[in-house]
Amino acid sequence: MALLKKDGDFIDNLPRIYGFYTGGFLIFIILMAILEQFGVSADTIGILFVAFTVVIYAAIGWLSRTTQVDAYYVAGRRVPKVFNGMATAADWMSGASFVAMAGGIYMGGHAYLAFFVGWTGGYVLVAVLMAPYLRKFGCYTVPDFIGTRYGGNLARFCAIVVLVVASFTYVTAQINATGTVAARALQIPFEYGVWFGLVGILLCSMLGGMRAVTWTQVAQYIVLIIAYLVPVIWMSNKQDFGLIPQFVYGDAVARIAELEVMHQVGSLLPPQSVSGLKALTVPHSTVAEGGLAAWKFVTLVLCMMLGTASLPHILMRYFTTPSVAAARGSVAWSLLFIFLLYFTAPALATFTKLQVLDPNLSTSIIGKAIADVSNLDWVRNWSNVGFVKLVDFNGDGILQINEFFMRGDIVVLATPEIAGLPYVISGLVAAGGIAAAMSTADGLLLAIANALSHDLYYKILDPKADTRHRLIVARGLLLVLGAAAAAVASLQLTNILGAVAWAFDFAMSGLFFPLVLGIWWKRGNRQGAIAGMIVGFLTGSLYLYLVRFAGMEPWLGIDHLRFGVIGAAASLIAMVVVSLLTPPPDEETQRMIDEVRVPKGKSILGSVH
Repeated sequence: MALLKKDGDFIDNLPRIYGFYTGGFLIFIILMAILEQFGVSADTIGILFVAFTVVIYAAIGWLSRTTQVDAYYVAGRRVPKVFNGMATAADWMSGASFVAMAGGIYMGGHAYLAFFVGWTGGYVLVAVLMAPYLRKFGCYTVPDFIGTRYGGNLARFCAIVVLVVASFTYVTAQINATGTVAARALQIPFEYGVWFGLVGILLCSMLGGMRAVTWTQVAQYIVLIIAYLVPVIWMSNKQDFGLIPQFVYGDAVARIAELEVMHQVGSLLPPQSVSGLKALTVPHSTVAEGGLAAWKFVTLVLCMMLGTASLPHILMRYFTTPSVAAARGSVAWSLLFIFLLYFTAPALATFTKLQVLDPNLSTSIIGKAIADVSNLDWVRNWSNVGFVKLVDFNGDGILQINEFFMRGDIVVLATPEIAGLPYVISGLVAAGGIAAAMSTADGLLLAIANALSHDLYYKILDPKADTRHRLIVARGLLLVLGAAAAAVASLQLTNILGAVAWAFDFAMSGLFFPLVLGIWWKRGNRQGAIAGMIVGFLTGSLYLYLVRFAGMEPWLGIDHLRFGVIGAAASLIAMVVVSLLTPPPDEETQRMIDEVRVPKGKSILGSVH
């Protein structure tokens, strides 16, 4: 434990420490498998998996506690690029990536690959346009950059508002994911599960800030990537597709196409809907034809790209590296670690669907007696928490494709049970889902709390506040914001992917162009940035309201998941026009921008913070 208390020793011994951690986690998995063979119940194993991992994260959070401002906000800027890449990957691979993405492909087909393309492309934008230069600037938060680059408290305040709305929307999706996992693993109602997840999140982040979150996220990445890869590799091997499913699932896709014709997927529609659940109605590999369909795919990709490059909790991760070069290198490592999951998600969705549809497999359910399917353990377990439902519309007692309803968010979590894998794998996946959702929620809540405590409280309201009061405010805000997010998540206003898309749209509407042009356009000034943030954010938000809640017909197929296109366009126009109509920034600011673009040397802000 001494290694964890002495920050320098800890940094020096990171490979050894996380090597021991990984080995210990694998031993724990083996122990759970042995207990299963000795008759320990599935529910007990699930609880042990979730409890063990949450306790580990909480312990890391406690041991990483700090009263130093630099450590709390940016982990002392001492995080090596490889480990920052792992932490960033965990921060990024949220409940949407782990829990919902494969489910989206399962329910909606290959059109959902737009999320993958957009998110990956977004990291290219981060690497090329933003991360190294924001690190060179030397700020603590995204509003910190906006406030210093453009000057004045109004610009800083506008950035705070956009950050809070985008991050809060995103964090409700993550707490939604923790609630989904906890509901099944602990056999508790979803509404209680979200509060369980919140407790774990706060234990990880409250005392140590970014330092605690960083080292916890590295541990969470190890858990979530093991949990994601093991089931799909197991299924692939079990179905004789080999041990590298990412390269061989094409044959499985072809088989699914045959089965979908047999089961009338896309033509046999349910006569009525079931609240919160969906039947399979979209063929797996079908790509919608026509110019509008292509346009909708491209606009969703654009929203995910620009949103990725605007999300404060991601950009904050690159403030923690020792140098500008390390910031650029950590982006590359982030992409590698993220790729491992994203490259696997389509294969997982494919093999899981095959398990359900293929009559040659013992796990298939379509075309079998509803009474028999209802008695399957996994159907009964997920039905008990309201995430699966069978409805015999035609009264023939046989389950048709339009009579099986499920929540897409559970596909990954339910896969081990559907495939008949040992329950220890289900426990492992539950632990991975918790890790993914908690890691992102940690970063999001910290981004909000840091912006409010550093940029609003310290920079605007009380510039003379000492370190103790600043950290007390930050920790108090974590409690309040976390409780509010859990309360909203419990209402289930939208699904996980829907909430995530809204968060990206909010971020790109208000922040993308003020951030990018703040680095690459010296003529951009305070008035232009303020106009860009206000006009972009309000235009996007109004469009969302009109389309989603007021019944307005979307313009050119730009629906409520893509409103960021409207907001970002308005932001760009407003910022450019207002900047050109008002005086340029002073010479000192322009010299600072020139210096920021040099990818080496000391931070611009130096020891100001």
